[in-house]
Amino acid sequence: MSDKRELAREALGTFESAIMGIAGTAPAFSVAVTTATIVAAVGVLSVGSIFYCGLIMFGIMLAFFHLAKITPHAGAAYAWVGHVFGPTWGFFTGWGLLVASVFFMVSATIPAATSTLIILLPDKVEDTFWVATTAALWLTAVTIVVTKGIKHASYAQMVLTGIETIVVVALIIAAFVEYGGRQAHQPSLIWFSPFSFTPQLFATGALTAIFFYWGWDVTMNLSEESKSHDGSKPHSASQGAFWAMINLILFFVIMMIVVLIVLSDAEIAEANTNVLYAIANKLFPTPWNYLAVLSTILSTVGTIETQILQFSRSMFAMARDRMLHPRYASIHPEWQTPWVATAVIWGLGIVLLFTSSLMPSVKAILHSSILAIGFQICFYMSLAGFACAWHYRRQLQGGFYAAFSYVLWPLAAALFMVFIAVYSIPTFDLITNLSGIGGLVIGAIPLVLSRRRQRNGDAA
Repeated sequence: MSDKRELAREALGTFESAIMGIAGTAPAFSVAVTTATIVAAVGVLSVGSIFYCGLIMFGIMLAFFHLAKITPHAGAAYAWVGHVFGPTWGFFTGWGLLVASVFFMVSATIPAATSTLIILLPDKVEDTFWVATTAALWLTAVTIVVTKGIKHASYAQMVLTGIETIVVVALIIAAFVEYGGRQAHQPSLIWFSPFSFTPQLFATGALTAIFFYWGWDVTMNLSEESKSHDGSKPHSASQGAFWAMINLILFFVIMMIVVLIVLSDAEIAEANTNVLYAIANKLFPTPWNYLAVLSTILSTVGTIETQILQFSRSMFAMARDRMLHPRYASIHPEWQTPWVATAVIWGLGIVLLFTSSLMPSVKAILHSSILAIGFQICFYMSLAGFACAWHYRRQLQGGFYAAFSYVLWPLAAALFMVFIAVYSIPTFDLITNLSGIGGLVIGAIPLVLSRRRQRNGDAA
């Protein structure tokens, strides 16, 4: 393999970056896998949770948007937080994303597996071994596509996202036509009212709602592979992140309203990870209802792809900077992808999948992994928000727009994320706390090893 440590340059434009950002959050997947969790936590206030967390995440997007002006970097938040607050904080920012990505391999591949089994072997949907095995096959297939090159991944993503969009839009239209006058939950302004939340209720709903949006920042990890612009326009990765976030906030709010007007609380709970299928069952006859299952599969495959991209680029960047072992910075000479880092997340994902299959139910696996990921998202994204506010603090004197965009909104978003994480810790069970907090703490080990290698001149 080559020692050349350069990714494919100028490969992705603004449209492709936006598609990557949308696919990174996996709209159909997020609704399918997370709706039951958030409705169980906050009921009809799920709509408000999704909306207000969208505004919080938009503030974090602004932080990434502005920090990217420092330099396009495959490490994204890791690199920028390190630039502003020093290498230790930068390392733990990157580590938080790496840990979240590994746990995501469980929460992402399982819905793909259960949706596949609904079609092929419906009696095996609740069998954790069959689910883990099917999930492992999906993870392997997607890893191969990602390893073959960023353009392959981009083309696959546009096809997957296009089909997914058509199916979901059809569901939304049919839902309003069929259930607009006989809703399972009567729409109310209370769904959106901030006064309906207590601090604990908001934190509980927000930790899950943030999971809906996570993944858009893959566009920033692909910035070294995206097309640059002259000084009059932002980098295409930044533009892609902006438009992805606008679309995602609108989509998730509308989709949550659709879920509530079509399904009762009992139907949502029973649907578990197949909420879209439950909606389609009430709207379309067989076999058309299986299009919702197809949409979930495609969406899930898309987000697995983008998360592998995000993990591998972050690990590559950290290894290139000697914050992790240099072996992880290896680039394939033909495909120009960080193949070693990609293989790492595949291996860790496989191990975690079969380890989690020992848990009593698919629902228990998903619940723990979603909450743990939510905590880690809050950790590394809040650091990016603080870094932006501090780095651009002089913009406070540059007028309202500059102060609000560069400092106040990113800072408020970061503070909200810290609040959500801290307030939620006492509500976690032991497994979730060990996964969420322990996963971050264990990062001290590779950090110490990297400093030892640096002292020894990378002799280790």
